[in-house]
Amino acid sequence: MAQVFGPSANSLAKFSLILVVFLVAGLLCVLDIVHRSSYVTRVGVARAQPVPFSHKHHANMGIDCRYCHNTVEFSSHANIPPTMVCMNCHSMVWSDSPMLEPVLDSWESGEPIKWTRVHNLPDFVYFDHSIHVNKGIGCATCHGRVDEMPLVWKEKPLFMKWCLECHREPERFIRPREEVFNMEYEPPADQLEMGEELLVEYNVKKENHRLTDCWICHR
Repeated sequence: MAQVFGPSANSLAKFSLILVVFLVAGLLCVLDIVHRSSYVTRVGVARAQPVPFSHKHHANMGIDCRYCHNTVEFSSHANIPPTMVCMNCHSMVWSDSPMLEPVLDSWESGEPIKWTRVHNLPDFVYFDHSIHVNKGIGCATCHGRVDEMPLVWKEKPLFMKWCLECHREPERFIRPREEVFNMEYEPPADQLEMGEELLVEYNVKKENHRLTDCWICHR
């Protein structure tokens, strides 16, 4: 019986297997790059809103974060302010501006404004704003310099790896409670020493890997 495959078939088979391995590895690398890109994470991408609300403008006027996000110190959610909060000022200031028509329509109809969510964690992730704020984690640590954003964008990717950087070494990020809402705060030269002292003061326990236990974020 004649030989079906010639001697070169072995080399061709080996080359094909190696090629498949490299193609699969390359495809996985490409998928990982795409997954981490701003196209997917939306990092640095300003999101269009029904009202072009400028955090930069309002922050520069001296309005504190907690005036609008008034539950951030005692609730897991930093609430989106109701239309009434906007109207506290805009019933008297720029009340006839076309830009504010959606706010006025919401006020008259009682229907809330449908804002576009910028920071959105998966349903299987539990995040509590109040415990982070009360343990000395500043707003800008996660959200960036919102006071410099005309339209808000996501500053951090919110990947699990990024969260674990802080949970593994919180002394690098923790700050005095009175500085939590200070968007211009810069860590001092002795941040690590101060951070260790604040961990004790705020009763943040790193022993037994408690901060990196799965149940901390996945409940």
